[in-house]
Amino acid sequence: MSAQGNPQVSYAFLKKTTLFRGTTEDELPTLISCLAPGYRDFAKNEIILHQGEDITSVGMVLSGRVQILEEDFWGNRNIIADVWPGETFGESYAFLPGELLRVSAVAAEPSAVMMIDARHMLEICSSACRFHTRLVQNMLAESAKKNLALTMKLSHMSKRTTREKLLSYLSSQSLSAGSDQFEIPFNRQQLADYLCVDRSAMSNELCKMRDEGMLSFDKSSFQLKSEIEV
Repeated sequence: MSAQGNPQVSYAFLKKTTLFRGTTEDELPTLISCLAPGYRDFAKNEIILHQGEDITSVGMVLSGRVQILEEDFWGNRNIIADVWPGETFGESYAFLPGELLRVSAVAAEPSAVMMIDARHMLEICSSACRFHTRLVQNMLAESAKKNLALTMKLSHMSKRTTREKLLSYLSSQSLSAGSDQFEIPFNRQQLADYLCVDRSAMSNELCKMRDEGMLSFDKSSFQLKSEIEV
């Protein structure tokens, strides 16, 4: 069955997400009706949430990919995170009324997003829907997951040199993939933005590391070699 208000979203998909974990397909229609979410499609590079605005809704990616970006006064971008189908974004600000966004959410590719009013997630509805407690617990789990991802990013950025930052990031990607061969979700500019380094300097460092036999790569595909000298 599909979610109310959007025939392209199935309950089978929603029940697998962190937010709706522990909810059955039979329970989801009642919960979705209670939450009354909105749905919208975004083109590649279209801004979903603007830095500096006040938001009251939590977003969930249904398809595509959303990037959370921080941009300074001069237009320099820092990629905070990638948000994939089934993951949420904006909750830290949606639950803090009046706190202006310090980041933007941008569709990294054509994307479909579900927006849920944060008040509908916290307030008990007129029918005393029993799902709200579980929903809040799931949201806390999602926030903890994001805190771990941010901690990992800070760990990469804390390294002194571009090479050390690359090694830290690529090593963590290899660990997550469980293999010395893996793909990263970034192109070169996005990787430079994520690590907060200059793209040209980073590309030169990658070529040096390849020539030294530390790794090989083809676009976003990498393979790490066993003998590495930092």
